[in-house]
Amino acid sequence: MPLLIQNGQIVTAERQYTADIYIEDEIITSIGTHLEVPGGTRTIDATGKYIFPGFIDPHVHVYLPFMGTFAKDTHASASQAALVGGTTTYIEMLAPGGGEQLEDGWNLWSGLAAGHSACDYTFHIGVTRWDDETEATLRELAAGGMKSFKVFLAYKGAFGIDDAALYNTLALAKELDVIVTAHCENAELVSQLQQKLLAEGKTGPEWHEPSRPEAVEAEGTAHFATFLEMTGARGYVVHLSNALALQAALDARARGVDLSIEGVAPHFLLDRSLTERPDGANFVMSPPLRDKANQAALWKALEDGQIDTVGTDHCPFDVDQKAMGKDNFTLIPNGIPAIEDRVNLMYTHGVSRGGLALSRFVDALSTRPAQLFGLYPRKGAIEVGSDADLVVYDPGYRGQISAGTGHMNVDYSAFEGWEIDGRPEYVTVRGQVAVEAGQFVGEPGRGQLLRR
Repeated sequence: MPLLIQNGQIVTAERQYTADIYIEDEIITSIGTHLEVPGGTRTIDATGKYIFPGFIDPHVHVYLPFMGTFAKDTHASASQAALVGGTTTYIEMLAPGGGEQLEDGWNLWSGLAAGHSACDYTFHIGVTRWDDETEATLRELAAGGMKSFKVFLAYKGAFGIDDAALYNTLALAKELDVIVTAHCENAELVSQLQQKLLAEGKTGPEWHEPSRPEAVEAEGTAHFATFLEMTGARGYVVHLSNALALQAALDARARGVDLSIEGVAPHFLLDRSLTERPDGANFVMSPPLRDKANQAALWKALEDGQIDTVGTDHCPFDVDQKAMGKDNFTLIPNGIPAIEDRVNLMYTHGVSRGGLALSRFVDALSTRPAQLFGLYPRKGAIEVGSDADLVVYDPGYRGQISAGTGHMNVDYSAFEGWEIDGRPEYVTVRGQVAVEAGQFVGEPGRGQLLRR
């Protein structure tokens, strides 16, 4: 059914204005005032509300085998939670273990998503080993539109790669014009510090952060940047968490390294003191939550455009799974679930209560991810010809976050009881209304794999 969204304030990365949007055959076909539309068109009145381009989460884990267990979401639950929160496209990290063939990983991950995601999706292709077969598969996947790779400089013995594999991956990425995303921590330093702390009897979740301190992330960031510099590849630091690592990235940029920076919602809003609580394991992620003093630097960098994007690193493990590490913090499955809450949290604490400009908010959470990962202007834009992924956002809504009312398949929220200023009232995916009055009403499994 054709759709007309009237009287809303359209907000893009470049400007704000009031106009109507007419949608037909999954795309935006006209933008203006007093549009003439055919009979049978559904009309949504967006008076007093913002109209944003659908938000893009550039860093999501849905299917993830990790530390002997599996993340709890399915592509059905994660995608519906994403949509309720205003995210219409996500990029999943496809990360087979170092002992697995990449082609097998692709077949598994892509097969699990196909026909189950309610919103559109694509993948970062994890490089967890390097051999001739890996290279051949990467070439094939890149030719098929999977135009971003992922490397881990941490998780030694699991996903992590050595410097030779890093160099070869970046050299291939340069040849194929593929951007490489990287988890930047020094794996050897993390391993040595973990062993030292455990030997001293320091086993609780509060010791997770000291086992991978800020300097270890800064070193990993500088290390990645040096390899980018030597190969000429394009890079993207995922989930950068602290001021020291931020400076390492900015220093690399200043000398001409093509390096983009991602922050994730938990690092802007949560701090390491939470790991000292009885339920502290629920707040363990990597890089860890940091001292609160880092948050001002992250917010300032986001406002200034030095941090390019904001994702989640969504990784849903439940309370019982987190308890696997009750006697050894190195056994706590890493991650915080956030795919449903990113947009509302960043709007509330960035725009409504902070200094984040509305257009920069849209840029960081929608437009810039689309541009960096080959989706723009199909996604991340409100333009004639763009996919009709739109969020009608009600800034007057007031509510609270709770695991009990959320849509993620996990039994706790790191933001339990937090108030939010605003929420998506309607969300469309390629012109179909998928969320209405804050509830999923869309078609499960309608999401498409995006080749870029």
